[in-house]
Amino acid sequence: MKVQRRGASMWFITLAAGAALILSSCGGGGGGTAAGMNGSISGNVTKGPVGGATVTAYAINGNGTMGSMIGSAVTDSAGNFNMSTGSHSGPVMLQMSGGNYKDEASGIVMAMHSGDIMTTVIPAIVSGGTMTGLQVNPITSMAQVMAQNMTGLMTMANITAANVAVGSYFMVNDILHTMPMDPTVAGSGSGATKDEKNYGMIIAAISQEAYDLSMPQSSGMVSAMMQDASDGVMNGKRGATMISMNGMGGMGGGMMTSNMSTTAGTSGLASAMASFMTNTVVNKSGITTADTDMAALMAKLNSAPTQTIQ
Repeated sequence: MKVQRRGASMWFITLAAGAALILSSCGGGGGGTAAGMNGSISGNVTKGPVGGATVTAYAINGNGTMGSMIGSAVTDSAGNFNMSTGSHSGPVMLQMSGGNYKDEASGIVMAMHSGDIMTTVIPAIVSGGTMTGLQVNPITSMAQVMAQNMTGLMTMANITAANVAVGSYFMVNDILHTMPMDPTVAGSGSGATKDEKNYGMIIAAISQEAYDLSMPQSSGMVSAMMQDASDGVMNGKRGATMISMNGMGGMGGGMMTSNMSTTAGTSGLASAMASFMTNTVVNKSGITTADTDMAALMAKLNSAPTQTIQ
């Protein structure tokens, strides 16, 4: 069932969890509320940490569309950013482009493929307020395009509902503020929470899928996943149309795989996750397929050939 036909269930999610997430988003680091104060947003970009990327904040108009730029920053080598947002209040979209990252599955330093972006949508910020710990990564990107394609576009309610739904799908309670575990760092699994582990391994699994397809730049798989999530159903399609992999991350030409797999976001992702975890050359976290949290996440992804994000 597509996003547009799931109004009742999405509003239920919004009513149940919207207030808590909005309060969390607005309270990421405290801050003033007086109009005219210089607000700020800081956080981290992960596709592997992305250094030298440009992160731009955009206001979201009352009709749910992307509005004017309200701030911009460049990430450091660890993917961290900090920008001024002036006196803006209301929903915000973060968009990053460019930069370089160390791909999890291959261990190779890659540049973001031309045209690939990652995004995050925030239900609301307070004028003059300070928000910290915001995440921009493949999972937040999937939630952003899902909200953008819901009836009414990127309203506060749709943003909240999409963030909650995508988080639930990947078993991460708060995709906006949870820092993904970096499985390429030795011992990173020790002491990591369930949410941090699930978050980090999902991102690594997306990298592994790109590696298995011999994609020169794994950011192309992120773009494909964003398209897949746009209608709220993970089935390798955008609406009724199969997602073409040509031109994504360098794919095309003589590549035999021209369309995204219908199970790329479900059982294929679970299989890629298992493959990544068994490769101790790249997976240095200490987490294996025997981990109960990982087993639960993989079981969920394996439970059906196609799944609705909810």
